Amino acid sequence: MKWLFPILMILVSASGGAAAGWWLRPAPEAAAADPELAALPEPAAEVSYYKLPNQFVVPVVENGRVAAVVLMSLTLQLRGEMAEQVAFQEPKLRDEFLKVLFERANVGGFRGNFTGESQVAQLRHSLVEAARLVLPGVVDDILITDLLRQDQ
Repeated sequence: MKWLFPILMILVSASGGAAAGWWLRPAPEAAAADPELAALPEPAAEVSYYKLPNQFVVPVVENGRVAAVVLMSLTLQLRGEMAEQVAFQEPKLRDEFLKVLFERANVGGFRGNFTGESQVAQLRHSLVEAARLVLPGVVDDILITDLLRQDQ
C-alpha cells in the first residue's frame, strides 16, 4: 500500500511530461509554411557556381543623407555548366540585382535586424526572381557570401 502513492506519482508525472512535450513541440519548418519558398524547385543533379566578381554597394539614405552603406557579395548556384552564359549576361544581371537592392534600401529593408533568417530569406527570394528574369532556367539559388552594413 505504501508503494501505491509513489507509483501513481511516477505515472502522473510521466504522462504530464509527455503531454507537455506534445503541446510544446517545434513548429513545422519555415519553408513548408511559406508557399512561395516551398514552390522553389529542387536543385538539379549537376550544380555549378558563379561568383560575381565585384561587390554590390547599396547606400542607405535617411533624412536626405547617406546614413550607411551596405556591401554584399553574391554567388549564383547554376544548373549545369552555364558560367559562360552568366558571364555574358552579367551586366544585365547586376542591373536587376541593384534594382532589388535599391528598392529594399528605400523601404527600410537594411535597418534594424536585417540579417535575421526571414529577412535574408525574403532578400534571397527577390534576388532569385530577378536572376530568373535575366537567365530563365539557369539559376537555382543565390548565395549571399558577404553582407555588411557600415554606418557613416
